[in-house]
Amino acid sequence: MKNIIAKLIDEIGPGHMASTAYDTAWTARLSEVDGSLSRHALGWLAENQLPDGSWGAPASMYYYDRVICTLAALIAFSYHGRREHDRVQIDRGKLALERIISGASTQGLQSDPNSTTVGFEMIAPTLAAEAEKLGIIKHQGDRILGRLSKLRAKKLAYLKDNMISRNVTIAFSAEMAGIDGKHMLDVGNLQEKNGSVGLSPSATAYFAAYIKKGDEAALDYLRSTIKSDGGMPNVSPFDVFEIAWTLWNLSFIPDLRKDGKLKPHIDFLSNAWQPKRGVGFAAGYSVKDSDDTGLVYDTLLRFGIEKDLASVLIYEEKDHFRCFDLEANPSISANIHVLGALGQAGLDRKNSSVHKVIRFLHKAKGHNPFWLDKWHSSPYYATTHAIIACAGLASELVEESVQWILRSQNKNGSWGTYISTAEETAYAIQALWVWNEKVARIPKASLNNGARWLKEHMDQPYPPLWIGKCLYSPHLVVRSAIISALALAE
Repeated sequence: MKNIIAKLIDEIGPGHMASTAYDTAWTARLSEVDGSLSRHALGWLAENQLPDGSWGAPASMYYYDRVICTLAALIAFSYHGRREHDRVQIDRGKLALERIISGASTQGLQSDPNSTTVGFEMIAPTLAAEAEKLGIIKHQGDRILGRLSKLRAKKLAYLKDNMISRNVTIAFSAEMAGIDGKHMLDVGNLQEKNGSVGLSPSATAYFAAYIKKGDEAALDYLRSTIKSDGGMPNVSPFDVFEIAWTLWNLSFIPDLRKDGKLKPHIDFLSNAWQPKRGVGFAAGYSVKDSDDTGLVYDTLLRFGIEKDLASVLIYEEKDHFRCFDLEANPSISANIHVLGALGQAGLDRKNSSVHKVIRFLHKAKGHNPFWLDKWHSSPYYATTHAIIACAGLASELVEESVQWILRSQNKNGSWGTYISTAEETAYAIQALWVWNEKVARIPKASLNNGARWLKEHMDQPYPPLWIGKCLYSPHLVVRSAIISALALAE
């Protein structure tokens, strides 16, 4: 285990993520300004069409992800696909998309607004309108994508006097502006220092193709981001996120906090911190948020470095903590990580901010024994982090959740929402271990059986469960949770 941990620490860096169909499809549109980028991206799309003809995360049918990825891929092929094989793939993709957005499948796009991918209600109508013009899909009218178009029009009207710059989160989804909303883009103040728009390959490709055609800074960013397989990740870099979540996972392992190899990573997080602002998911990203700020505060304090708690408290609203400004729905995990930071700072439930988050989480859970957050498709992620934050602080809030985790363990020892996954099994073990240490005894068989399954499956590919503009998997973050769980179980 020591060697595995040491290897993980050596690999932590700007962020490790597999290619995604959505961002790769936008890059494939760049044939007029960079033929090499476009050609490699088209090659990736050709190699990664799913058996049913769609594109997206393969492990489970996550409707938002499949719609957005398949639409983007079909448009890219329609513009730039020249081979006969490309036409075959387009036809298969059209049939798959029709199945996804019609009939019973439509329910998956309406069942839970908190499970939507980032910017879906703005991006999907833009792509759908483009796909209609290309003859990829028929006129949507009152179907789900048609209704979303009306919602997008209302939101564009609301945003008409607000310019989109690098200082607002919507820049991450700048491609939602399409052609009709280009006037809202503050073009001269949209790019980050690395040439990207929101550190997003898809938003940057849109910028280089349609806004500032052939912009060299944007193209240089994309050239440095494209992966060896020709694909693009959903975001790059995400150094603060990868380092913070990885160190947070490792911090549970006894004596590891003393490991000197962690110091450069701890220093990186400390230097990224901005007083009274906190941090964002990357040091070079202009927008800060409470999710990263809360977890980084918690993590740094675990390693003996205290930052200003005011940077966490500035996100406080009347009945919860916001993740970003102007967000439509509060983030449950952001509030959980704020609670973790407040608890790590020594505040108890008599504190008004602590009490506020506990009340918010109680209301957000409703009659369920678990939480489901907008940044992750599995309830095991948010629920585990809630158990860890509440154990010993608000134990009664999560007691039912602990029992749910015990009940939902599969016979083979694993856990998983759709299929058994190493990531979700790791979260469950972390939650049970913390509860066992701080609150009440957990049956050893549950931990032992879970660890046995996890050890056998820890090196298999990790299905994309995290929610961005499509589903993605931050490889080292997931691996750190797995390593943490195995070390604790031992």
